[in-house]
Parts: sequence; C-alpha cells; structure tokens
Amino acid sequence: MIELVGIRRSYALGGETIHALDGIDERIESGEHVAVMGPSGSGKSTLLNVIGCLDRPTAGSYRLDGREVAGLSDAELARIRRREIGHVFQAFHLVPRMSALENVELGMLFDSIPPRQRRERALAALASVGMGPRAGHRPGELSGGERQRAAIARAVVTRPRVLLADEPTGNLDQTSGRAVLELLDGLHAAGFTVVIVTHDPGVARRAQRVLLMRNGRIVRRMPASELRTLDEALAGAAP
Repeated sequence: MIELVGIRRSYALGGETIHALDGIDERIESGEHVAVMGPSGSGKSTLLNVIGCLDRPTAGSYRLDGREVAGLSDAELARIRRREIGHVFQAFHLVPRMSALENVELGMLFDSIPPRQRRERALAALASVGMGPRAGHRPGELSGGERQRAAIARAVVTRPRVLLADEPTGNLDQTSGRAVLELLDGLHAAGFTVVIVTHDPGVARRAQRVLLMRNGRIVRRMPASELRTLDEALAGAAP
C-alpha cells in the first residue's frame, strides 16, 4: 500500500522556487491499477519518481506498506528500488553494449544472487514477456516494442510488488504499444500494483481509476471508465 500525506517537491531554478509537487495526499491500495494524467509540467513524472524512491520529497510523509521511506538513507532507498519497486521508462534505459539477457540480469547484480540463478531467472522473465528467442540480442538489434518488453522483464525479475511505468508506450507504434499494455494488464491481473503515467486517455482507461494533476496537485480522482478526454476531465476538476 502506498500512502502519501502532504508530499511536496520543490526545486530552486534561477533564483526562483519551483513547486513540482504542492501538497499531495493520496492512497493507492495493494493490487490497484492507477493512471496519472495531466498537462505537461503538472508533476506527473515527479510524483512517480517520489513513489519509486528515485527522488526525495522536500516535505511530507511517504509510507510504503506502513513503513516511512521519505527519510531513509540512500542505501536503504536503493534496496527498496531493487526489491520492492519495478520501473519501466519511455526511453527503455537498456545498456546498448549488453544483450537483452544481460540487461535483465543487471537488476539482480547487487542482491547476492548466484550467477546461475541470475541467468535462470532472467531467462524466465524474458520468456514471460515473449522475448525468449531474442535474449541474446543487443538493444540496437531489437524493435522498440521488443526493447520495452525487455525493460519490463528487467523490472519484474526481482519480483517486486509495485510496478511504475512512465509513458511506457510513448516511443512505440500502435501495435507494439498495445502489446506492451497487454503485458502490463497481465501483470496487474497477477497481483502487481501498477501505476502508469500517460497522456493517452486510451491507455488511462485500462486502469481502474485516474488521478488528474495540475500545477503539482491532484485536482480530480475518477473511475477510468468515465474518462473521455483530458481537457474534458480537467474542466470538471477543482480550480
């Protein structure tokens, strides 16, 4: 379970303070599938980075399964990122000189997992996303959809409970994007808590509910089935 209370994230930029997150209160239950939408600069990715322990809040409380994580050390946050939270990014973030298999193994290098077990688990993760036959190929030899599937395999190989996806179909064609979304749907059905940032209402409607952001705040919460367009949804939000 993810619980955010009074979360703020501010940056100093050119002598001015920018409030990327301005008092976020939200609770995401275990096993939920939540989409986050909003205009550019609304704080969507910053929120995801705070939830994913890639960034620290300036103020507020963040509890993950009842444990306060906002004040943990860098080493403790790294351990949470490795074991409890999987990340999927728009740009894939695969190491170009490594094969898909080696990229997936990277997620386990710091957890004292024996090499043979790492290899077995990485192969199983790639097979689970339909990438078994492409395990030996480097990212430059893979299509965009294949790279994203390899990135998903890397995100889940450590068996986390939470999967965070930031515009995971943003660099993909329609067919590849649909395949990736079906994988994410399947992971949610298998018990993962999935939080996805997207600008696409069609992607957001696959979630259970949608958080709408504007100016660093959550201004509306709604069932995903009721979402039509972002502009229409924001028109009905609090100012």
